[in-house]
Formats: sequence, structure tokens, C-alpha cells
Amino acid sequence: MAISQPTVPVPAATILMLREGDDGIEVFMVVRHHQIDFATGALVFPGGKVEDGDVNARDYCDGIGEIDDLELGLQVGAIREAFEECGILLARDSDTGALVSGQRVAALEPYRDQLHGGTVSIDDFLRAENLRLACDLLQPFAHWVTPEMMPKRFDTRFYLAVAPKDHIAVHDGHESVDSVWITPAAALEGARQGQYTVIFPTRLNVEMLATSASVNDAIADARNRPIVCVTPWTESREDGRYICIPKEAGYNVSEELMADTR
Repeated sequence: MAISQPTVPVPAATILMLREGDDGIEVFMVVRHHQIDFATGALVFPGGKVEDGDVNARDYCDGIGEIDDLELGLQVGAIREAFEECGILLARDSDTGALVSGQRVAALEPYRDQLHGGTVSIDDFLRAENLRLACDLLQPFAHWVTPEMMPKRFDTRFYLAVAPKDHIAVHDGHESVDSVWITPAAALEGARQGQYTVIFPTRLNVEMLATSASVNDAIADARNRPIVCVTPWTESREDGRYICIPKEAGYNVSEELMADTR
């Protein structure tokens, strides 16, 4: 009998979009549509898989230096997905160098559906609207790969970014059906109370974010912390089956009984 090989993970990217709230850091999260076949109904950060055409935006990106096409696609994909899913656009006017205003983003609203549907490419959008993606505003935060036993796998990079104050975040109604600005503590408490479904990687990254006292601290903490690739695995023990991750990844847990894991 042939041994089946693990599915090759698809490159994906997500952004923890941050702002300062009355009770400290708030992060924008969306509820996945129940017809989506990955993390259905879960409270997650906006993001998705990298599209083949994302690398074509190289000439319309700030702060990318000489990065390879993989990293370029991840950064472009992260910004594109954030715009598609929550309406926040990390981009600058090519002439003035200023971040696009909330008013300008509102005028660009029709492009969200066009990008999502594939009727316009990211580079065509940027060229037509004289924009450059602000990749320099992305701070790498985490790197997770779906376990090998899963039929659908993603190789996902997590980034932090500060949401422009005048951009109005709202879910897209396609991949996500609800959204909320929420403190890490409230998201974790909501998960404990059953108000939200929060999957293991999301929960651990929310817990990591909760260790920072402010948005600036979160950016600095991520900059000073090594990013360790996390591919969870399982282990059978006398008291049950455990999900495990590398200790050096820096999360507050490195193993957990799966009966306690959503």
C-alpha cells in the first residue's frame, strides 16, 4: 500500500490590525463564513492565501528591498486580503507619499469585490489608482504551518500593523460575516465562555499579543522576538492525546491536552 504524502501547504498571510482603545490594545477580528471550508464560524484575523498575481505588484511596494518573490507575495497578499476582508488599506498616494485617507478608501470600496472576485489584479488596481502598498508598515509576528495530517494546509505568516485612524473597518460579507474590534483579554474570555470559537493558533497568538501593554510595545516586542516556525504535532500519552508546538516559539504553552483544545 502506498504511503500518502502530506499535502503541500499553501502560502497565506494575515494581519493583526491594531489600535489603541480605552482598555488598551484592540485587534480587529472577523467571524469566518460557515460555508468556508477552513475554520468555519471561527473568530480569526483577516487574511487568506497568496494569489499568483500578488508578486506582480513589486513595482508598487514601499520598503521591500530585495526580498524574494515568496516574501513579496506574502506581504502583498496580507495587505490585499486586509483590504478585501475588512476595508483597511495600507497604501500611499504615489505622488504625495501620504497614507490614503479614510475618504479615499471609501471611494475605492468597489475594488474590494473586484479583487475578491479576481476581475481586477492587485497591480492593475494600484496602477489605476496611483497607489503604493505600505509594506514597510508590516511587522512580522508569527509563522504557523498546518499540521501534516490535515488534508488542507497553509503556511501562514502573521503580521502586525497599526490601523490608520480614519479607516473604517468592516467585514466583507463573503468570507466573513461579522467583525469586532476587541481587546485580547475580551477575545480570550469570550472563547472561554463559548461566545466565540477560537482555534488553537489564533488563541495562542491572541495570548501572545496580550503580553504587550500598548500597540507600540506590541510592535517593539515582535521586532525583538525571534520568529520560530510552528508546525503543531500530536502525541499520545497515558492521559490522552496532546497537541504540541516548539518551546522556543515563545508561547505560554508548548503542549495541551486535546480534550481542552478547540
